[in-house]
Amino acid sequence: MQQGFLETWHTAAYTTVGLFWMALWAFGFGYLISAMIQVFVTRERMKKSMGEAGAASVGLGTFFGFLSSSCSFAALATTRSLFTKGAGLIPSLAFLLASTNLVIELGIVIAVFLSWQFVVGEYLGGILLILLTWLLVRLTYPKKLVERARDHAREEEGADSDTDVPDWRQLIQSREGWRMVAMRYVMEWRMVWKDVMIGFTVAGIIAAFVPRSFFEALFVGSGSQNPAFWEVLVQAVVGPIAAFFTFIGSMGNIPLAAVLYSNGVSFAGIMAFIFSDLVVFPVVRIQAKYYGWKMALYIVGIFLTVLIATAVIMHYGFAAIGALPDSANATSVTDRQFFGVDYTLFLNLAFLALSGAFLVWKTKAMGFDMSQPDKLGEQILLWLAMVALAWLVIGLSLPLFGVGG
Repeated sequence: MQQGFLETWHTAAYTTVGLFWMALWAFGFGYLISAMIQVFVTRERMKKSMGEAGAASVGLGTFFGFLSSSCSFAALATTRSLFTKGAGLIPSLAFLLASTNLVIELGIVIAVFLSWQFVVGEYLGGILLILLTWLLVRLTYPKKLVERARDHAREEEGADSDTDVPDWRQLIQSREGWRMVAMRYVMEWRMVWKDVMIGFTVAGIIAAFVPRSFFEALFVGSGSQNPAFWEVLVQAVVGPIAAFFTFIGSMGNIPLAAVLYSNGVSFAGIMAFIFSDLVVFPVVRIQAKYYGWKMALYIVGIFLTVLIATAVIMHYGFAAIGALPDSANATSVTDRQFFGVDYTLFLNLAFLALSGAFLVWKTKAMGFDMSQPDKLGEQILLWLAMVALAWLVIGLSLPLFGVGG
């Protein structure tokens, strides 16, 4: 039994590294684009253009969110900044949803691990999330709660003086502009590496250790070619519950979504799981710090309602045109061929070189940041990431001792 456990441990660690290898270039490419946009597109214009909940403001919130970072925690901070500057609640939430569901890098990573239907579902579903949120907030708008939340957010944020930003045309032609891109690129990785480490490690563990029967019990009706409506609905509800307990943002959850897909979970269940990055506990906790617990719970209630509705609508929309992905065609995550001389190898080498150059540039300019996080949640996340790293190193080393090879 011990030998079997050690072999499965090695399989889990190998699967984690393989999954990350598949996605490495996609992360690098996405964060390069995100860094360029954050440097060359001035955020002050965003803040001044998103007033009340008219179509123009919601559209601008969605567009600027599309141009922003997919890191949930960075998106939360930017949303608070927009909200405290006077942006309406609905445009601010549109920005938040777009910046975590409509960004380029997320679509790239989904394409790597899942099928084209999930990429289309992510973008169409992201737009539907925003439209349903707009409708539901309009119907339930708590004016006094929003006012108190804005005051709370302003107290939390403190003084925030506006600064002049050079014209992007000058910036993109300057060394300073690209130095700023390098700084932002490294910061993007610094913000998400813990989530990515934990998310990919958990995905490898689940793929290797958890039997298919568990997913069939958790996601009622999984594996069925034609699940009943109530089964689809239950899976859409279970999706965010499962995401809540992973504690991981959207980028780290994609390999877990691939595990769900290979175990027969419905399109609705997987999309609900992917959409749930803004209802995981660390995000709820940060929202409460920014706006107070009443406002945070109101936002979570809105997001849960619309993401479940969106997942079900997307499921039956794809079913109506015969475009639902068939999980029977999904390759088991542990059976995938991760490494080879192919485009992934060359793209990964290119982005490893780019990342190394940017890291050296940042280190020469600002030194190497060895500071530890001061927030309890971030400290816990750091320790979990260290545990995950140790798990991977030991698991990969097992063949050296005649185990798992």
